Amino acid sequence: MPAEYDIKVEAETDYIAGQSTPDDNRYVFAYTITISNQGTVPAKLLTRHWYITNSDNAVQEVIGEGVVGEQPHIAPGESYQYTSGAILETPVGSMHGSYQMIADDGNRFQADIRPFNLSIPHVLN
Repeated sequence: MPAEYDIKVEAETDYIAGQSTPDDNRYVFAYTITISNQGTVPAKLLTRHWYITNSDNAVQEVIGEGVVGEQPHIAPGESYQYTSGAILETPVGSMHGSYQMIADDGNRFQADIRPFNLSIPHVLN
């Protein structure tokens, strides 16, 4: 991907014990995503495409417009942050995917979201 289109995606996760019911195989996680435009061209996030995998290898695929109801426009050197959530049937899982972006010059490109873990505390080292 050319340097002018350089979107970095970072994730932080939290287990939400108060909304989880392990006896019913319901584990709720929050994740905070920071999207940073490290390129030279402003870009707008159009769509998201997630793969959410639990430890039984069951995969949920999520495709939709924007994130949390927004399609942020991110200038070079700026970041956009949002928090969302996922519900798993196992205490451990992972997420990865991509954002479809459109630069102000009209070029469309994909910003990859590297895999990150969702896990209840003290399960993974």
